[in-house]
Amino acid sequence: MNEIKNASETFLQDVINGLTQNPKSLSSKYFYDAAGDKLFQKIMGLSEYYLTRKEFEIFENQHAAIFGKILRYSQDFNLVELGAGDGMKTKILLRYLRSKPEINFTYFPVDISGSVLQELKDNLESELPEIDVHPIQNTYRNAMKERVWENGKPSLILFLGSNIGNFSLNESKDVLLHVAQGTQTHDWLLLGVDLKKDPSIILQAYNDKQGVTRDFNLNLLKRINRELDANFDLEQFTHWPMYDPLTGECRSYLISQKEQLVTIGAANKLIRFEAFEPIFTEISRKFSESEISQLASECGFKVVDFFTDSENYFTDVLWQRI
Repeated sequence: MNEIKNASETFLQDVINGLTQNPKSLSSKYFYDAAGDKLFQKIMGLSEYYLTRKEFEIFENQHAAIFGKILRYSQDFNLVELGAGDGMKTKILLRYLRSKPEINFTYFPVDISGSVLQELKDNLESELPEIDVHPIQNTYRNAMKERVWENGKPSLILFLGSNIGNFSLNESKDVLLHVAQGTQTHDWLLLGVDLKKDPSIILQAYNDKQGVTRDFNLNLLKRINRELDANFDLEQFTHWPMYDPLTGECRSYLISQKEQLVTIGAANKLIRFEAFEPIFTEISRKFSESEISQLASECGFKVVDFFTDSENYFTDVLWQRI
């Protein structure tokens, strides 16, 4: 009960802090309530949202090559996944590992969403009951600090789906430094990264024709209304994504369509919006291979190999801790 109360208080404080600063912002980590989880699963199936499809292709065609680099060193390890979500892509890897009786591993999926972790655990118990699964509801940083999986075995950290792109460059480095600090020399990191490409392809992935990505962003306002007793009128906010090919940043905003006041009842707080004032909600950064190599070097890793899809849209790059 105290954990629920603390989470609600943190949510409230983060919302108030974000909406009272200039420019206004809301953290994308709060997208993922039960409704947000379902909407994101729908996004992953969209034709415009190539990221999931391309990472599937990599895993389906190159899983043996990926693990070949690792298994020559150890066949007994911890498999830790940061931001596990529903584990759809990871199941390709899990099935391969389970098909090799000589491999001994325990799977530790980490996610901030308790509902998605429970769904993942239930699915794995049904589909792959022989796998030892220990879900961890936590943030990336705290999970790497606490390292509940630490048992003297080497670890393979999975950070897939271009989740590293959901931070500014400095924040990405900070997250990866936390990963480095939470690993031992020679531990592995498999990092999913969206590559720079035709800007129109990237922008369509965050502005789909069906409006699912729009609904995903607006659902955050629904959550604030429901959990924090607010009165956002969703029809008065427009979803607006934009892509900068120089920085590789695709940013999403919710734009107030008129001057308005919004009440956050849980804090007895009025938030004033000017007409066409934006709320920054999400960043999705794209990288070149040279930028990925530089990031590895700056964060205490070396690049072992790049595994890319047939169109070079996406890469799962294998790093090793040095």
